[in-house]
Amino acid sequence: MEQEYDRDLIGYADNIPKVAWKDNAKVAVQFVINYEEGSENCILHGDEASEAFLSEIVGAQAFKGQRHMSMETIYEYGSRAGFWRLHRMFTERNLPVTVFGVAMALQRNPQAVEAMLKADWEIACHGHRWITYQDMPEDLEREYLQTAIETHTQAVGQRPTGWYLGRNSPNSDRLVAEEGGFIYNSDTYSDDLPYWNYNYDEPQLMVPYTLDANDMRFASPQGFNCGDQFFTYLKDAFDTLYAEGDESSAAGASPKMMSIGLHCRIVGRPGRAASLARFLDYVQSHDKVWVCKREEIAQHWIKNHPAKST
Repeated sequence: MEQEYDRDLIGYADNIPKVAWKDNAKVAVQFVINYEEGSENCILHGDEASEAFLSEIVGAQAFKGQRHMSMETIYEYGSRAGFWRLHRMFTERNLPVTVFGVAMALQRNPQAVEAMLKADWEIACHGHRWITYQDMPEDLEREYLQTAIETHTQAVGQRPTGWYLGRNSPNSDRLVAEEGGFIYNSDTYSDDLPYWNYNYDEPQLMVPYTLDANDMRFASPQGFNCGDQFFTYLKDAFDTLYAEGDESSAAGASPKMMSIGLHCRIVGRPGRAASLARFLDYVQSHDKVWVCKREEIAQHWIKNHPAKST
């Protein structure tokens, strides 16, 4: 137990920072739309096999050396229809969004990128490809990181300042820290608040993401099987965090952040979009809520909870 252990199981413990979100909000709510369509595993992209992850085909098997036509068209639904449904839902309500955009996917759909920019959405970098990086050689992952930045910059017109790889490796955080051009990294699920990672030469701000308040559970075993379950889960999470941020709570006000993860090909389907619409309206029915972009949370944390000198 005395040897060095490269994990932090303690975090803030019972010394949670005194957070004062914008307008004294009780909770900061952040919606992420993952834009991945056109960057997944496919032999047309030079991959060995088809995609097998996060689709309507739960438990799908990769077809080695072959195209998986059903899988391809499921992903295509996200860019052709799902994205635009989500875009309408958020712009009609004037709600801000952070896009986790895979660089190759953004490059393939300039019309979607134009719509994101016109809506003033943040477009964070979701890597160069929507593939698993776990066993990728470090030098190749570093090359993919640089390619992601370059391709994203070309597609969007500006360099990304936020990062989330998702299907990351044990090397990913260090490579992002060494690159040094991001104000935050979201490859963590370990807290309800941002925190500083001091494992590298320069402190790295981690803004946690979520896999529970996430529509990906529509596409996984023991997940959501109807919109009512999705809405109820999101509502319960929001209500809990809203109560914790109230000064009248037993422990006093302790504002947190709530991330909601969305995918164009999943919640962009009509039978699921209705539940998301109900939740958007529910959030907007509350006064003390800061619906914001991820970069705004990062900027707030850097200003009000700066890294300690190392």
